[in-house]
This record gives sequence, C-alpha cells and structure tokens, in this order.
Amino acid sequence: MDRQFIISYQIDETLYLNITNQCMNQCVFCIRETETGVGYNLWLNKEPTVEEVLDSVKNPQSYNEIVFCGYGEPLSRLEVVKGVASKLKEMGARSIRINTNGQANKYYGHNIIPELAGLIDTMSISLNAQNATVYTEICRPADGENAYFSMLEFARKCVGVIPRVILSVVEWPGVDIEACETIAQNLGTEFRLRKPTL
Repeated sequence: MDRQFIISYQIDETLYLNITNQCMNQCVFCIRETETGVGYNLWLNKEPTVEEVLDSVKNPQSYNEIVFCGYGEPLSRLEVVKGVASKLKEMGARSIRINTNGQANKYYGHNIIPELAGLIDTMSISLNAQNATVYTEICRPADGENAYFSMLEFARKCVGVIPRVILSVVEWPGVDIEACETIAQNLGTEFRLRKPTL
C-alpha cells in the first residue's frame, strides 16, 4: 500500500474517505500540528479523483456508515464529494456522513447545502468552542473570528435540509463544554463530545 495515498480506512463497521489535504483551519489539537493530536496521519501525495475514491470503497453496502473525513476539509472538494456520494447511494450505501469545519459556504461564496440534499445523511460540524475568541485561539482559521460565525450559520442552514446534524467539540483547555452543548440545542442539532486522542 502506498502510505502517501491512503484514500479509505476502516474503523469497526465504518469506512472513512480521505480526499484532500486542504483545510481552512490549523487546529492546535489536529494530528497535522502534534503527534498526539486527533486523527490519523493521512497526508496525500495527490488528491484522488472520483473514480479513485470509488475504487477504494469496493462494496458500500458492507459498511454501516461511510464518512468523508480525512486529513483535510472534505467540502473543499465539493464536486468530488457530490460525485462520490451520488454513486455510493446508487450502489446501496446505507448512510453517508461528512465531518466538516462548517466553513464551506464562506469558502464558495454561496450556500452549498442544497447541493448535498439527498446525498448526505449526517453532517457533523466541528463547533469546538463556545465563542469566536476561543475558536480563533484553538482552530486558528484563515478567516479569523468570521469563521466561527460562518460555521454557526452553516449549521443553522443544515437543519431541515440534512436529516441529521451534529455539532461536535474536542475536550480541550478553555472549551466550555456545557456552553457548547447549549449552542447545539439552540440550533436544533445533536451534540457530540470528542476526546483529544483516539
């Protein structure tokens, strides 16, 4: 196996798809920043095509869930996500999730969520902080504090379009878990707490 071209990896009954190195954030807890961070070292020496991603899946019906979640932000390759998800649905995939930083609408300059309706079953959005100041300190987004508000608006727009929406936070110094859970409740999403190690 080419260790610089790991497109898919399986954990239990879930298959994860790694399609890009690109990300708008430089989170302090990311594996990109620290060897003890969250995630696997999945740096790609090139970005896979739709066909290469699909070839790595084999039998989509054999997984409980297929998740776009790798080294970078999957929605930075929106057309690949749509192309792969559409084909996986045709092939009988049970459930498809995207793990995202929630900045895609800002990135593209328009609301991309309707383009994912019917393709994505779950949108898991990294909230990661109770306010813009803490978010900027932890996630170090390219767009500064504006990224936090873009992410919240993205979550708000997902509700009612994507069947299941989750806001997640990593347990990290300075993060008010209770306040984050309240934000999720107010937005009408589920809440998930993640540990800083796998």
